[in-house]
Amino acid sequence: MRQEMDTLVQIHKTIFPNISDRDINAFIYSKPVKEPYQLGTDSERKGSVPEGTVTKYHWINRKFYSGTARDYWIYVPKQYNASKPACLMVFQDGGLHLVDMMEANIVLDNLIHKQVIPVIIGLFINPGDKGPGMPIYGGAGNRSVEYDTVSDLYSKFLMGEILPELKKQYHITDDPKGKAIAGISSGGICAFNVAWQRPDAFGKVISHCGSYTSIRGGDQFPEMIRKTPAKPIKVFLQSGSKDLNVVFGSWALKDKEMAAALEYSGYDYKFVFGKGGHSLKHGASIFPETLKWLWSDYPKI
Repeated sequence: MRQEMDTLVQIHKTIFPNISDRDINAFIYSKPVKEPYQLGTDSERKGSVPEGTVTKYHWINRKFYSGTARDYWIYVPKQYNASKPACLMVFQDGGLHLVDMMEANIVLDNLIHKQVIPVIIGLFINPGDKGPGMPIYGGAGNRSVEYDTVSDLYSKFLMGEILPELKKQYHITDDPKGKAIAGISSGGICAFNVAWQRPDAFGKVISHCGSYTSIRGGDQFPEMIRKTPAKPIKVFLQSGSKDLNVVFGSWALKDKEMAAALEYSGYDYKFVFGKGGHSLKHGASIFPETLKWLWSDYPKI
């Protein structure tokens, strides 16, 4: 046990060289090991269900976040027909959503086959590889700059660099209600921020353990939501009682504030608060039901 703890401490100090011991302990407390959540049958591969393709690409940034590069994956369901516009889902921390804890592509295969969600192309995109890291904590990646900053820059990156490349290959709908954006932690606030900045482009949001805390201005979102006329976006939020509580704030409290602000302002939203920590484990276990709710207002064929 002691050796495992020492390993976890070293991992966090490698990622965030300036992190305090108190916040390392908070991250360890919030690990998903003992969360009471498992993937359900809609997250399991079935031989009778047509399997979509997942293709990996590498992107060197040209205009936005120059000097960075990233991997991304495109999921295309078997039912995709180029003569018809497909819906789109964009996942921040894309690689994370394709591994065992989420299996998002398998969920999409199963639910598209059941015709309970429309035909959806998935863009699973990672953050930039080089950057200043986190405020206070430090680091060497561009994730925090891209995901935590409350501005329109990341939406410009998606709309100006990545989506045009996607549209060269696939017929994607222009209807914002047919485009969703998702993420966890900093990726969660990023998803909400993109829809907030560009509701004409993205009308649906999934935010797991969203970082609506004082990292790069995200703690102001509940107040902004209350004081701004409601935007035409549908929002799913998820957090848990063991979510992070560190120098930047309490994730559980801020996600509750977000839910309260969305309710006050009359948004179409859903908030699920459970017993989990700062991970995708709870979000992954309910991901099929989340998708059914998110796409319930959209034609399935």
